[in-house]
This record gives sequence, C-alpha cells and structure tokens, in this order.
Amino acid sequence: MATVELRFSAQPEHVRTARLVAAAVARRAGVDEAVLDEVRLAVGEACSRAVGLHRGNGVTSPIRVALTEEEKTFSIEVGDEVPGAGVAAADAAGVPGARGTAPAPAEDFDDADGEDEMGLAVIRGLVDDVEVSAGEDGGTIRMTWPVSSADIPS
Repeated sequence: MATVELRFSAQPEHVRTARLVAAAVARRAGVDEAVLDEVRLAVGEACSRAVGLHRGNGVTSPIRVALTEEEKTFSIEVGDEVPGAGVAAADAAGVPGARGTAPAPAEDFDDADGEDEMGLAVIRGLVDDVEVSAGEDGGTIRMTWPVSSADIPS
C-alpha cells in the first residue's frame, strides 16, 4: 500500500494543486482515464469545503489530503480540523456512511450550511463510494475508486 500525503494552508489557491496531484497519483495507481475528471472534481469540492470550514471557523492548521493506492482500490481522504462540522450536512445530503460523534449545535450553522450540503451532494454524485465522518478532532471525507486490473503489474 502506497500513500501520498499533502498538507496545505487553508487558502483557495492551493485547491488547484491538490486536484492536480490527486489526478496524477490516481493515474499512476491505475484509476481509469475516463474517471480522472471525476477524481479532480471530487477532490476540488472536498478541498474547497475544508478550506471554507477552516476559514469560516478561524482554524489555522493545514488541510490534510491522503492519497492511498491499494491492491484493488484508490482512495483519497480530505481532512479538516473543525470539530463536528459537516455531520448535519452529510446527513441532509444523504451521503452513505455519514457519521459523527455529535453534530455541531444549531447556532454554529448559518447559510454556509447550504453550500456545505451542495458540495457534499456534488461529491456524492461524482463518487460511488463516499464516507463522511466528523468528530471532536475534525472531519474527513473518504472517497474510493476501483483500480483497473489491466493496469496493475503482475
């Protein structure tokens, strides 16, 4: 299992770099060429969401992105450090596997929630296997794609 890790400050201009790195690593892992645009878009949505959460909540720690190549799958995890953020939005967007220790109190949510729900819905539309989790240490969006067996060396 090979993993590439990125950490970047919560600045919108870094999202493009994360998308490019994700597409390059996905291609090398054997993700079908026809799916690479979906990988780019999904990573862009997840990273933009994390940047928005960090900036909106005054969190200065970096956004975490882990790109993991396994035998039959390629997964990307985008993590933020905003406690409890996104659980209600994940539930509302119908994201399978959405879970969390406790949703943030209602007063912590404002119009940004609509944007959060929309971003999660877009990710769900792009990726068949999505898990959203949130807890006291922050949240994670895990997206997984199959790897083409023809591209895996024997």
